[in-house]
Amino acid sequence: MTQDQAKWTALDDYFNSHLLPTDPILSSTLTRNAEHGLPPHDVSPAQGKFLYLLTLLINARRVLEIGTLGGYSNIWFARAIAKNITVAASSSSSSSSSGGDMKTPGMMKVVTLETNAAHADVARQNIADAKLSELVEIRVADARESLAKLDDEGKGGDGHFDLIFIDADKQNNPAYLAWALKLSKQGTLIIADNVVRDGAVLDDNSTDGRVQGIRSFVEMVAQEPRLEATAMQTVGGKGHDGFIMALVVS
Repeated sequence: MTQDQAKWTALDDYFNSHLLPTDPILSSTLTRNAEHGLPPHDVSPAQGKFLYLLTLLINARRVLEIGTLGGYSNIWFARAIAKNITVAASSSSSSSSSGGDMKTPGMMKVVTLETNAAHADVARQNIADAKLSELVEIRVADARESLAKLDDEGKGGDGHFDLIFIDADKQNNPAYLAWALKLSKQGTLIIADNVVRDGAVLDDNSTDGRVQGIRSFVEMVAQEPRLEATAMQTVGGKGHDGFIMALVVS
């Protein structure tokens, strides 16, 4: 471990000890993932809390996650949806007495896409332990196939998502963005994780398909008139990386 990495990890530990209470469910999720040999590609606890707060902030009803792995980030999203359901139910009760109309809590959920069936099985166990199964739909197939099916299912109805989290195979990020735009609406937040990769994204001659996928993704975001976006570098227990956050403005 480098001196910088040791400092970043210590800072994560410091802030987490104050701002993220010990969470047996999330801890057991990471333990089970490791026991089943899943790669340690989960978001960090601080990043998970950040995603949770964003989901609350935009009052998301429907979240789409591309890349389930063992369900760690999914639990953060589903917990936020659960809290939003409580708020929606309260608001619906108030508005019904005054003739208002709210999206029903039953339509509020996280749809998560995973290619690896074994990973999806582990995620189901973790999500069940968190008592969030009713709020999560796991679809197992190539993500591009699942996205096309979601698009077909949403035609003629409300198939749009309020937040879309892209955290899967980076070489396919351009395809995932194209589908994300089809499944979004004005106000949808699109977040793509792991776009810095310790600075590897700067190498335009890289032979790494993940790097080239991210670079193509960045160019697509920059050229897309429907998006307002920024990129944020992050350091911490997960090293030097970052994410792109884009808002669908039209």
